Amino acid sequence: MRWITLAFLLTWITNAVSFAANAEIVVDNRDFVISLPVDINSANALTLQRVLIGVGEKKAQQIVDFRNQQGDFLSIEELTKVKGIGPKTLEKNLGRLYVR
Repeated sequence: MRWITLAFLLTWITNAVSFAANAEIVVDNRDFVISLPVDINSANALTLQRVLIGVGEKKAQQIVDFRNQQGDFLSIEELTKVKGIGPKTLEKNLGRLYVR
């Protein structure tokens, strides 16, 4: 019984490490795979909506609109210039975004 438990744990750990190394997620139970992190300056609204925690369809579109009007973000922290994106939302999503 211990060997079965140990084998299960080793398989689970191997899969978890593999998942982290690939840094990909499957969202909405579909075949839609997004590699993380996402470039905030090239992601479309749908990608942002699916990747960002606490960001829905309208807020994702506001991010894209802001980027189109103001130009590319120079840092992730500039995301807080978008109305409704505060420090807490930014903190939740730091590992999910980057600026190219």
